[in-house]
Formats: sequence, structure tokens, C-alpha cells
Amino acid sequence: MGLDDALIFTRVVECHSFTSAALTLSMQKSTVSRRIAQLEERLGVRLLNRTTRKLRLTEVGQAYYERCRQIMQEFAEAEQAIMQLQREPTGLLRVSSPIEFGQLFLGGVVGEFMRCYPAIQVEVELTTRMIDPVEEGIDVVIHRGRPQDSSLVARPMMSSPRQLFASPDYIAQYGMPQKPEELSKHRCIYTLMDGGRKWHFLDPHVSVQVSPVLTVNNITFAREAAIAGAGIINVPAFIAEPYVEQGQLVRVLEHVRLPSSELYALYPSRRFQAMKVKAFIDFMIESLERFVGLGVETDVEALLSSIPAQPELHDPDLHDK
Repeated sequence: MGLDDALIFTRVVECHSFTSAALTLSMQKSTVSRRIAQLEERLGVRLLNRTTRKLRLTEVGQAYYERCRQIMQEFAEAEQAIMQLQREPTGLLRVSSPIEFGQLFLGGVVGEFMRCYPAIQVEVELTTRMIDPVEEGIDVVIHRGRPQDSSLVARPMMSSPRQLFASPDYIAQYGMPQKPEELSKHRCIYTLMDGGRKWHFLDPHVSVQVSPVLTVNNITFAREAAIAGAGIINVPAFIAEPYVEQGQLVRVLEHVRLPSSELYALYPSRRFQAMKVKAFIDFMIESLERFVGLGVETDVEALLSSIPAQPELHDPDLHDK
């Protein structure tokens, strides 16, 4: 049964007229009449007895109408339910995040979000692996660095400057480097997220090959090792700044500038975007102001505006909130 034919037939019956049904459907009367005739021919039954004054349902037509009316009612209820979902965040939200961001920030945000929207259920995976949101059915992937997949929408969330840190005991034992090139002779802690065993500097514009004494795929682990005196780390400032204030770490080469660490929220498409996804991303970005207190000392709006546009992404509203 074609849904369009069912709708036309139901409207004809309820309007008691081909003419009135055609007006409500914005169709020609001849088109409505032809579609009903084709429906009867396909079913092999007569649904309507036609006279010059009225239409009357046949017995089989009455039974068919009852089923069609039920289908049309369920269809209308389904549309209403979908529109309601777009007005109020509900349902299951699946999120993937880097481990450190999840531990330091995301847990509190998810808890507050669920308190504001009690009809939401959330599944969160904290991971270092690459996630394909389309393949794995993830609603929002929080991604470190510039995304390579141009088929995804990438909304910039935050940018944090990187800085070198070491413990006071390490500096007392091995000395404070005075320029980036001296790092090649120091004990360095390398994280697998660094993207190569070279540390790149923007000012001065140099790259230094490091020989790590410790390699790890977790920034928090690297920070704890640095606090214990294992060596120098290169991490986003917010990861280590609280420990500078406590005297457990010191800044190394404060005068140099390193590339920033950027976070993006990735999702498959903005067209007909589920309200739960939009609401969560908006809520998460608004909550970054509280995240500033963990050590990111730059204004969040300035951070967001400093992230350059990505022309390879298909969404023209990349920076819209």
C-alpha cells in the first residue's frame, strides 16, 4: 500500500467529495479521481460507490478506510513525537572524549546537563582511540586537534596554550634550559599525542628532536611523572598550572611560544540536528568559563575566536553556537 494513496483515499472519505479532498491536498480533482481508480485496480476491489450526488463506502472500502485512518493517525502521532524531540532534549546521548578532558571537565558538565534535562540518558566513552561517529553511532565526539574527516561538522570548543613544565627537584638536579635547542640534552617525557618526537616552537620558530626517557599515551600520567621528577613535559597549560601554584611544578622556557592544543566537537550533520546534540554542545561550550578556573587564564570567547576557520569542512556555519 502506498502511503500517498492511503492519505488520498482517507481524505476523500472524510471530505465526502473528490472536489473537497483535492482542495485540501492541493491537487487537481482529476488527479485524485485517477489515483483512487488506480488504487482500486491495484487492490482488485471497489472501495467507493460513486453517484452524481454522493460517495458511499463499500463493505471492503469501510474496512480499508478503518485501517488507513489508523495508519494516518499513527503517522501524525509519529510526526508530533519527532517534533517534540526537537523542542526538548530527550533520549540517549552517546559521547566520546579524550581521557584527560573527560576526567577534568566532562564529568561535571554531563552531570549538570542531566540535572537540567532529566529525560536525557548519557553514555560516555573516555578513550585515546580514533572514533568514527557515523560508524559507531556516537552523537558527539570530542576531538583533540584539527579533524581530518571533511564529511563531519567540526565545532571549535576551546584552545589552550601549551607550556613546558618540570618539578623544582628536576631543575635543581639538571638545571633550567635557556633556549629550546638545549632540550635535546634534557630528560623529556613524551606523550603519544605530541604527533612525533619533535617539539615544535612558534617563537622562536624551531623544532627540537627530543629523546624521551618516558613515553606514555596519557597526559595526566605524564604530569604526575613530571611532578615526581622524571623530566620535562610539554602539555596544555591547564593540565599543569594548578600544580605550579602549589609549588610542585615550575614553568620551563617561559619566554617561548608553543602551538596551542585545540578541542573540537564533531558530529555527522547539522541538518535536522537532534535537539539533544545541539543542547549538549551549547551547554558544554558555555560551561568552559568554569573550566577556565582550572588554569586556562585566557578569556574563553577570545580562545574560541582565535581558532581559524576550516574551509575543508562542509558546514558554512562552523563558528555558530
